[in-house]
Amino acid sequence: MKIVVDFDKCKSNALCMAEAPEVFEVRDDNFLYILNENPPAELRPLVEEAARVCPARAITLQD
Repeated sequence: MKIVVDFDKCKSNALCMAEAPEVFEVRDDNFLYILNENPPAELRPLVEEAARVCPARAITLQD
């Protein structure tokens, strides 16, 4: 699985970070960072939920 974020859409509201803090981080500069673009399979449910709760629909997963 690979995580793709459309940073033109992303509002850095940290909802994804709340769901999958092992993968997403919004830092003090108010920008979203992907900590692991290819997380292990056991994190897939968390990453899917992070993508689902993103109000900007900026997160997609590729297999």
